Amino acid sequence: MTLGHTMKNYKKENLMHDVITGIIIMAVSIPISMGYSQIAGIPAVYGLYGSVFPIILFALFSTSPQFIFGVDAAPAALVGSALLGMNIQSGSKEALAVVPVITFFVAVWLIAFYLMHAGKLVNYISAPVMGGFITGICSTIILMQVPKLMGGTAGTGELLELLEHIEKTVEQINLPSLILGIVSIVILLGAKKIMPKFPMAVVMMAAGAVMTQVLPMKEWGIKTLDAVSPGLPRWSFPDLTLVSMDEVVTISLSVAVVIMAETLLAENNFAFKNGYKLNDRQEILACAAGNISASFVGCCPVNGSISRTSMNEQYGGTSQVVSLTAGITMAVLLFGFTGFIGYLPVPVLTAIVISALMDVVEVHLAIRLYKVSRNEFYIFMAACISVLFLGTIYGVLIGIILSFVAVILKATAPLRSFRGIIPGKESYYDLGRNLHAYPIQHVIIYRFNENLFFANAKVFQEDLENSLKEDTKVVIIDASSINSIDITAADRIEAIASNMKRRGIQFYITEHSSSLNEQMRTLGIGHLIKEGCVRRTILAALNDAGIHKPYNLEIPESEKKLAELRSHSHLPAEEEDTLEEFAWAFGEETVQELEQATHTIIEHLHQMPDIERLSDEGIKEHFESWHTLGALDEDEILHRIELHIDELPEEMHKEHRHIVELIEKRRTRIREKVLEEHPELAARLEQNRIRLEKRLEKQNPEAMRKWREWKKRE
Repeated sequence: MTLGHTMKNYKKENLMHDVITGIIIMAVSIPISMGYSQIAGIPAVYGLYGSVFPIILFALFSTSPQFIFGVDAAPAALVGSALLGMNIQSGSKEALAVVPVITFFVAVWLIAFYLMHAGKLVNYISAPVMGGFITGICSTIILMQVPKLMGGTAGTGELLELLEHIEKTVEQINLPSLILGIVSIVILLGAKKIMPKFPMAVVMMAAGAVMTQVLPMKEWGIKTLDAVSPGLPRWSFPDLTLVSMDEVVTISLSVAVVIMAETLLAENNFAFKNGYKLNDRQEILACAAGNISASFVGCCPVNGSISRTSMNEQYGGTSQVVSLTAGITMAVLLFGFTGFIGYLPVPVLTAIVISALMDVVEVHLAIRLYKVSRNEFYIFMAACISVLFLGTIYGVLIGIILSFVAVILKATAPLRSFRGIIPGKESYYDLGRNLHAYPIQHVIIYRFNENLFFANAKVFQEDLENSLKEDTKVVIIDASSINSIDITAADRIEAIASNMKRRGIQFYITEHSSSLNEQMRTLGIGHLIKEGCVRRTILAALNDAGIHKPYNLEIPESEKKLAELRSHSHLPAEEEDTLEEFAWAFGEETVQELEQATHTIIEHLHQMPDIERLSDEGIKEHFESWHTLGALDEDEILHRIELHIDELPEEMHKEHRHIVELIEKRRTRIREKVLEEHPELAARLEQNRIRLEKRLEKQNPEAMRKWREWKKRE
């Protein structure tokens, strides 16, 4: 990976836009960096020093086109608390000497993580965990910033400490400061909706500086940033002898883990959302490069910034030209233009940070998970709450544990189903999801949709044992989703096969890849292959067991189920004997989709150049959607086409009779096929037609009326 990866093939037309965005990022970084450097126990100006070379070096090494680096909350808070534990006073000379040492060893750890390919850690963190983690961090930073809106200082610690600090600040609230902060947030949020690309943050800062000059802001108690002396930072190698190695190695390791995890999680979140790829290992190296330079200028550890990246995304930054611009303009500012910093109102700058973070909080993901997957919603909330209550380090650890728990839960309770035949179709279908699917008499076909190992082997065995009946003669495993087995699963399969043999039941494993056969031989159950228990397909297994087409289906039990369903008048469309494929795909919208499909078929008929040469088989071949329809399904769609025959134009009126004849011929073929393969379903087909006409009468009475009139005329 080369330096400046994201600037390859750079489009010159984006330059001005990226430069403007970079200036905005620089301006927003001023209050953020200054505030967090003070939390880390060093003077505010060092936050600006950390916004020059670290951000530039990160930009040169990074593979992310939009992620922004800089002084940030989590590392600053960890270093600040570490200083307290070492009895070092915040802002003291000792703190100024010790913090760069910690930063240097953070960089050393990050280089070690790079060499160990530790970035693979992110692959084991699911989207709910990642979303909960990011939401927890953003919520923590927002709570840190809230006291500054009220005229107080930024909070530190976890949720309880932050809430306690907010409560104390409320007791001494400064109303003018709060009003200015709230108004600023409202303006910024409104601008995002009305004109999202407009740099309202810069306008707000400029307006704040003007207000400080023309209004008695200090008399009102509204704080401004501390004035900063001009000048670039001086580089020096940190004195590594100042701190005990045992102490600094432990502290720096925890900070490095947080930087790696938080940066990679956030980067991958933005990458996934915006459709580009990252090299996680290269990103760790970029973090190391940024922290080495931060240690040389005396700054605290630096990290990927979610708030600044969110702002970069808002203003449409296209590459790391944004970061380079931010770093260079910060250097220019430090060189001789620091005077205006003292005029910037803290509530306005705090509002800018909070409004940026509000876009990153994954409320929409939480709502979506709550609707579609409660288990994943609980994982999201657990990750978020862990960060809020326990901090970033424990949040990362708990997040990883939760991801593994999610994998284990999924693997131990996999999707599985018993399969059967839909008359008129060749495949095998889930009996629980398809009303027209019937089990083959004396046969159990079982599909297991997960790799088979010690944690789910018992589920596999119990499903099979509980499915056996007095008349069961054949058990077939559809192993198309089983790619691997362990020794526990192999022993369980051998025991099942042995039990089936004792009971006189033929046992087969089918549909799997050849690699599974290799595993079976390796694990000592290759004899099942020699004994004929392994077949390439379900059809081969059925033939080997002496069961050939047409299959005898277990109709009575299914008929009982259908009779029970028909006794409910409030059933949704998919439970009203309607098209199986449409019902499975569209649920409550089945009827609308059926009508739309029918209109499409009529349109095809209209566009055909020579309808007279069309046969009933030709109709079936012409319409791709008919190729997989079962007998009962196809019969229904034929009737629906009849209802819409009158939609053909007048000039095609002479073709109507030909089309109706083809439909009748096709319907006759369907009946003959059913009588040949499954005579027991012939009565069911007639009953289905009667029920269909009654249902169509309710769904489209006008079409049914026209159809009856047309039939009389014919």
